[in-house]
Amino acid sequence: MSHRAGFVNIIGNPNVGKSTLMNAFVGEKLSIVTAKAQTTRHRIMGIVNGEDYQIVFSDTPGILKPSYMLQQSMLDFVDGAIGDADIILYVTDVVEKGEKNREYIEKLNNVVCPVILVVNKIDQSSQEEVTALIAKWKELVPKAEIYPASAKEKFNLDNIFSRIVELLPPQPAWYDKDVFTDKSMRFFASEIIREKILLNYSQEIPYCTEVVIESFHEGEEMYTIEAVINVMRESQKGIIIGPKGMALKKVGTQARKDMENFFEKKVFLKMFVKVDAGWRESKKELKKFGYIN
Repeated sequence: MSHRAGFVNIIGNPNVGKSTLMNAFVGEKLSIVTAKAQTTRHRIMGIVNGEDYQIVFSDTPGILKPSYMLQQSMLDFVDGAIGDADIILYVTDVVEKGEKNREYIEKLNNVVCPVILVVNKIDQSSQEEVTALIAKWKELVPKAEIYPASAKEKFNLDNIFSRIVELLPPQPAWYDKDVFTDKSMRFFASEIIREKILLNYSQEIPYCTEVVIESFHEGEEMYTIEAVINVMRESQKGIIIGPKGMALKKVGTQARKDMENFFEKKVFLKMFVKVDAGWRESKKELKKFGYIN
C-alpha cells in the first residue's frame, strides 16, 4: 500500500472550536483554548503519524476583519493556509448561519483541494436544527463534504479522521515520524503563559499582551524559564502585576503547573512585565515575535 501524506489546514471564524478539534485529533494540547476570540494568534502544526500516512494538521487564527497590523498578520496565516492546503477543514458551529465573512465561503468554493466542513458543537443543539444547518451549508458550499461533530465530546471525529486519511495524496512523509509539531518548547511555554493571561484578565488586557521567552535552560532535573510579558501601557503593567504582585504570581503558578504537565519535567519560572507601547503596529516587533516572516 502506498504512503499518504498532506497538509490539512483548519480554518473558520473565531470561537467555533478549531483548536479543540486539532488538539483532539493530535492527542496533545498544542493550541491553547479559551472562550475568548483571538485566542489563537499563530499557525500551529500538529502532526499525526500512522504506518502508511502522515497528517500535518494546521490550526489557524479565527477569520476577522483586521483593525491593526497584528490582526492583519493573523489573517495572513489564514490566507496562507488556504493556499497551501491538501485538504481544507472548515469549522463552523451550531450558532453560525454562514453570513459572517462570506468572502471566505467563496474562497472555499474556488479551491482545487477537497473541503471537509465540520459543523461543531452539535451537543448544544437538536437533531432537527443540525439537519437544517447541514442543508444550508450544503447550499453555501456545494463541493464540501459535511460532518456534524462535537470536538469537545469527541463525537464523530473518528469518521472525519478516516475520511481525511482517504483524501490524502499519495506521497512520502513531510516530517520525521517521531515529530509531532513544528513549534519549539519556547513557543509552547509562551503560549501557556498567554493562555493564563486570557483566563485571568478581562477587557483589553489579553489583547494588548505578548509573551516572549527570554531564556530557556534545559537542566537534567528542571527547566529554568524566564519570560517577559509585554504590554502597551503603564496602567496595564500595574493590572498584570496586581496588588503586591498577587495577580502575576497567580498566573505564574498556573502556567508553571501546566508547563510541568506538558514538558513532563519540573519548571522554575520567572516572569517580568515590560511596556512596549506600539508592538501591535510595529513591523519590526511583529517580526521579532514571529508574526511576520
